[in-house]
Amino acid sequence: MQRQYNLDSFWRFYFSYLSSATGVRWVRDTISPEKRRQRSALIQRGLAPPERFVFDLGPSLQYKDRRVNEIVADSLPVSVTLGGTAILLAVLIGVTAGVVGAVRPGSIADLATLAVALVGISLPSFVIGAGLLLVFGVWLGALPVGGWGRIGQMILPTITLSLPFAAYIARLTRMGMIEQLSSDYVRTARAKGASEWRVVFGHALKNAFLPVLSFLGPATALAMTGSFVVERVFRVPGIGQHFINAVQNKDLFLIMGVVLIFATMLVLFNLAVDVLYRWVDPRIQ
Repeated sequence: MQRQYNLDSFWRFYFSYLSSATGVRWVRDTISPEKRRQRSALIQRGLAPPERFVFDLGPSLQYKDRRVNEIVADSLPVSVTLGGTAILLAVLIGVTAGVVGAVRPGSIADLATLAVALVGISLPSFVIGAGLLLVFGVWLGALPVGGWGRIGQMILPTITLSLPFAAYIARLTRMGMIEQLSSDYVRTARAKGASEWRVVFGHALKNAFLPVLSFLGPATALAMTGSFVVERVFRVPGIGQHFINAVQNKDLFLIMGVVLIFATMLVLFNLAVDVLYRWVDPRIQ
């Protein structure tokens, strides 16, 4: 089995896996006359040739007769839906709380948002998730305690996953807004008679949002592929569940596939943040 997957040689395994994951092997097999003849011979004998993936992440050692690509194709959309919804909710909660705290620093609303942000940052996800399950799922019976597929089953895991991100966004927004509201251009806008609403949301928030935008790049990738604990607590059939099972069962190819996907998403979202910088602040070249 080690020879079959080139695991008896580090360098052979490294380059063979790299050629499969990057699509080099698919291109080589596509243009190879011998490989085309083998596929044609199978079709002529009435046999279906094995399914080929452009970016082949290898076979799963735990799920027999399944490729890592198939497992990822089934579970990644669930994690992306959960993570994307959680990030949107985190931005909504965090920006609102940060603006309220910055407009009225030292007020009860400001102290309340700081307290909630401290709790959100300090408590791990499995504690928040267990508390929400206990209150809304067991005591009140208002929401499902697990599963996936209905709107009600998305509420608790989405809130659990969004709270830590919302706490960081609230702190970043509050600090940025306090700095912007004390700047010269804000005083000039107020002196010209601009309404407080326009000063806060039309001028200050746009510049104060840049640190939040920097945070959203890695945070979005982490929320979409790194929700292992939340998926485990709420029995969400996402890629995090498969990653945990792969670690426990030493499913090497599935572990590597999930890590590669997370790394790719991290790079892409950071690139998207750099592109959005120019749109948010045209002064940045």
